[in-house]
Amino acid sequence: MNDILDRGSLLFAGAAVLGVSLLCGWLSPDGLPVGFYAPLLALAAIYVPGVLVLSCLLGRLGGLRAMFRRDYAPLLTCTAMAWTAVWLPLALLIRVIRFPLFLLPCCLCWMYFAVLMFLAVRTLFGLSDTAATGVVALSWFSPVLAGFLLGPLLALLSLLASPFVLIFAIYYLRSDFARLGDGMRQRQSLRRMLDAATLNPHDGEAQYQIGLIQQSRRRYSEAIGRFNAAVAIDRGETDAHFQLGRIAFAQKRFADALGHFEKVLALDEKHCQSEIRRELGATLLDLGRPQDARNELTIYVERRPYDPQGLYYYGRALEALGDASGTREAYGRTVEAARTAPPYRRRLVAGWSRLAERQARRL
Repeated sequence: MNDILDRGSLLFAGAAVLGVSLLCGWLSPDGLPVGFYAPLLALAAIYVPGVLVLSCLLGRLGGLRAMFRRDYAPLLTCTAMAWTAVWLPLALLIRVIRFPLFLLPCCLCWMYFAVLMFLAVRTLFGLSDTAATGVVALSWFSPVLAGFLLGPLLALLSLLASPFVLIFAIYYLRSDFARLGDGMRQRQSLRRMLDAATLNPHDGEAQYQIGLIQQSRRRYSEAIGRFNAAVAIDRGETDAHFQLGRIAFAQKRFADALGHFEKVLALDEKHCQSEIRRELGATLLDLGRPQDARNELTIYVERRPYDPQGLYYYGRALEALGDASGTREAYGRTVEAARTAPPYRRRLVAGWSRLAERQARRL
């Protein structure tokens, strides 16, 4: 999926779906019950938009309109390639295995499609395993719902097939449709430029930017390699050290995370709007050093008193030290900061509010 995002083609993926559909119709004794273009149309108009909506809701990824412009073409390309990988072996088995024995390989292939979509969603959006599983599990509702609404949808399509409506749509919406593929082209252009820049052995920034791309796709081994390369080029590369610490923290390698965060703190104690203090405090908490964690988090919440994540960790440090009243106040401030956050951030920080409420109920 990572290679498809970097070097794939929506035109090739669409042609592959159409080719496999034609192959199924040619090899099947009874032919296809629908037109050969129907699978591609269903993926593009029903399934992929449903996956995008679910990813936006479950992953709290921001505005849906911006997601469609940025991620529709990459997701459709990955989905089309996954569909092709599933249906190509099924097409070859149509003449070999008859119904009902054909149901077993069909079920296995659909399970394989679910696995491929899980990888596509996780790679493209950087979702957690739980969120990606939820998106794939719920994604089947969009085609099922479309099946129930088939009658009204066909009536709507017949109305949209009017020449006057088509001329109006082409005239006013052609720029929007043209921009649907911009997200994938921009991603691939950026990756090509960064790959070219890495040929310069003294350009640590290019290594760092590619590391960020790999990190967002949850390819942590590749990201660590890129960040280490950036550090090898420039020992004072605080951004690379910071991301190495965050990856180590996510992988529960707290001692390694502490080493990276301490290097960043020594070089720039206000790095990333003082978030280095928050990350260092969270790491010290997991290392069983609540007093040191409170010292770091006290500085952080004084500088950024409305960050729910920092307030939550501050409350945890106070709780570990036995300060019950301070803990309640910190968790209360966490909930209030999440509720009063700007609308575009509210969904992103809601999880810290829920954690604070859960911890407060245990006091």
